Amino acid sequence: MRHKKLVALVVLLIALSLGHDFDHLARGDIRWQLSPEAALSAVIILVKYGFLGLALFFYLKNKLGPLFWAIGAGIGVALGWLAHFSPFSYETPQDIYRAYATPAAGWLAVASLVALMLVLITIAIYAEYLWARGIPR
Repeated sequence: MRHKKLVALVVLLIALSLGHDFDHLARGDIRWQLSPEAALSAVIILVKYGFLGLALFFYLKNKLGPLFWAIGAGIGVALGWLAHFSPFSYETPQDIYRAYATPAAGWLAVASLVALMLVLITIAIYAEYLWARGIPR
């Protein structure tokens, strides 16, 4: 029996991640022109969604358990914090906000980033809770 709440959170994570990637495209961080950087970005995006899709498939087939999602979400939180909220960030929420012509678009981009981080934190905590309770895969 799959945990419907965890599956719903993972689907929400994928949707918010798509929104965040769209934000990177809108701000010009990921370019469409052919270059090594664009190719690397495309490969990273394809690997990320391929990984998430396969992981969700294997979770639904009872091959992966909640601990996988707890660890994966924890890594996602760490990477998101390093990229956007730490003192070493290369794109802070202020940078994201200022990249847009209108305040509403800037706030929407920052809010989607915050929502993405909150969903990652929620997945990590909830999946660890399921794992700690010994709830079977």
